[in-house]
Amino acid sequence: MYVQYSRSPRPRRRIPVGACLVVAAALAPHAVAAQSLRGSTASVDRQNVIARQHDYSFLDTGERVRFFASKGWLVRIQPNGDFTLRGVSFPYARPEVELFVRRLGAQYRANCGEQLVVTSLTRPTSGQPANASDRSVHPTGMALDLRRPQAPRCRAWLEGVLLSLERAGVAEATLERFPVHYHVAIFPRQYAAYVAALQSRQPTPQTTVQVVAADPAPEERLEYKVRRGDSLWTIARSHGTTVEELRVANQLPSSRIFVGQVLGVPLED
Repeated sequence: MYVQYSRSPRPRRRIPVGACLVVAAALAPHAVAAQSLRGSTASVDRQNVIARQHDYSFLDTGERVRFFASKGWLVRIQPNGDFTLRGVSFPYARPEVELFVRRLGAQYRANCGEQLVVTSLTRPTSGQPANASDRSVHPTGMALDLRRPQAPRCRAWLEGVLLSLERAGVAEATLERFPVHYHVAIFPRQYAAYVAALQSRQPTPQTTVQVVAADPAPEERLEYKVRRGDSLWTIARSHGTTVEELRVANQLPSSRIFVGQVLGVPLED
């Protein structure tokens, strides 16, 4: 449990309806089924519930942010070839946010050929912009802001990824309008478990295609690592199967797939 050095936020006002568009997402089985870029105070509620469940402090000053970083409760976000920081006053966040940025940056660059741009990370309550909600979780270190890409295909890809993370119950995303950017709140324990599950299904480093036994049936299948330009239809056609069989075999809620994703492909009899 983290030591509490600052006051918890006391919600006293609603978020202005025109201030942001919130991507509504599932946190539990009873969550909203339809997801869109529309405002919802329920999303802010979920973010605050997760912050309380993690017993996170809402840091009120830059000094508190730096103190938490010195204790290792926040980690420094170091830009690389996949992502960069622009206008970030405090380049610190929870470790799971750093994991998210590194993974998303690599996938974004592979798909769009440009760096992902992070515009805000941990933001103390004393440094919040005038139009920010007094219930923002930026002061906890579990949130970040991303620049909205100019290219339509990159916007579509990024929004698709954010929606998929919401469906998995590991994040909440918001398309804010003043200025235009994506606000993303990562649910640390949930996201770490999600990534661990993904990595446990990755093929060995020596190969990207491997014959394994499907569980529980003894049927053989291939493990195929999705490459740029792939779709379920092209993968199904090249392996003599169907899109529906691929979705069932991999428990996919839709036909959306991502570069680097590993799919089990049933082999022909």
